[in-house]
Amino acid sequence: MALIGRFNSLQVVKHTDFGLYLDGGPDGEILLPNRYIPKDEPTEEGDWLNVFLYLDSEDRPLATTQKPKVQVGGFASLKVVEINRVGLFLDWGLPKDLLLPHSEEKRPLQVGDYCVVHVYLDKRTRRITATARLDRYLDNTPPRYQPGQAVDLLVVDKTDLGYKAIIDGQHWGLIHKNEVFKFLRSGMREQGYIKELRPDGKISLSLQPVGTEAVSGLGEQIIAALRAEGGVLNLSDKSPPELISQRFGVSKGNFKKAIGGLYKQGLIRIDDDRIELL
Repeated sequence: MALIGRFNSLQVVKHTDFGLYLDGGPDGEILLPNRYIPKDEPTEEGDWLNVFLYLDSEDRPLATTQKPKVQVGGFASLKVVEINRVGLFLDWGLPKDLLLPHSEEKRPLQVGDYCVVHVYLDKRTRRITATARLDRYLDNTPPRYQPGQAVDLLVVDKTDLGYKAIIDGQHWGLIHKNEVFKFLRSGMREQGYIKELRPDGKISLSLQPVGTEAVSGLGEQIIAALRAEGGVLNLSDKSPPELISQRFGVSKGNFKKAIGGLYKQGLIRIDDDRIELL
């Protein structure tokens, strides 16, 4: 059965003057217009093509080899390109814009704004639809993460405590202020790490590896950088966090722990404005 709003592997049934028809199962034959026929893949009858299915302006299934920014079941930050009485229309990379109904807005939006949405298939109309009301699609299964585990994050909102982010498209998590050492904004995708699974069920996140292994690995990077720079780096425990982040991509706190460990091992000397290899 062909799935609307997702990529499908479908078999070519026949050629016509205006495109290929693909076997859509119960949906019948589905058109892949000429402009989307790949030039570097076999497209004879019986060949299989990976295509994305959506509904055209008359709500008929249509195939494309273009790649949308999000599939049904996913989350993405999309730009508002039009607003009318029906709702807001979002640019998701296909000729037909994605509908965000007014009832699914979480806050007032204007043309040009970006909004993090979940994409679902409306059960009544079968239309691909977006919603900014994300809570109903998250935290529906028990989290099975381990502290230190690497995860994919989608930053959603800035709060008084830090930044709310979606973890692996399944759960809410929070990057606390003291874990933010670089520029973040809604819609950014980042690799993150599970810092803590709290007793209240909430998940604390970090933008850098956590635990002793993280500090040990950073220490090795610092030693390698010192050797590459002739034994001197113009960074120390008093350097601005921004400079440390630019050089090593870590927070000032982790940098201080790493150079402190190297100092205790007798490998470096720490001055106010630099560290030196011994």
